[in-house]
Amino acid sequence: MKKLILILLFITFQSCSSSDKEDQTINNTIEGKWTFENNNLNTMYIFKDGVRYTYYCVEDQSDCYSLYNTYEAGDGNHLPTTNPYTFKNGILTVDLHFGNELVAPLTFECNGGKVFVESLNPYYLFRLGFDCN
Repeated sequence: MKKLILILLFITFQSCSSSDKEDQTINNTIEGKWTFENNNLNTMYIFKDGVRYTYYCVEDQSDCYSLYNTYEAGDGNHLPTTNPYTFKNGILTVDLHFGNELVAPLTFECNGGKVFVESLNPYYLFRLGFDCN
């Protein structure tokens, strides 16, 4: 009986562990809306179908979050210049034009709601709508 209980506990633990890994894999995508540090919402990027769109908010900081929620990729509210990007094997490559590229390994945290961008000046991006305190 003790062996049966141990086996059932082991099976339950294994299924929970694999489920957690699957959730993290699903959330580890750069597609979506991203801002810099939670208290610095004046810039937002939308990564969508291989194009990075850049949005700025010059209004009161408290309104930026609501404003960004209304924006959609390619809606005309972004800067005129867009940047093609690829994300393969954990490496983000953004064409910044004129022979310049951002090539950075990404490390996702907070179930995909926060990403560490490893570059010359490393930084975090936060997925809009996630609470990663």
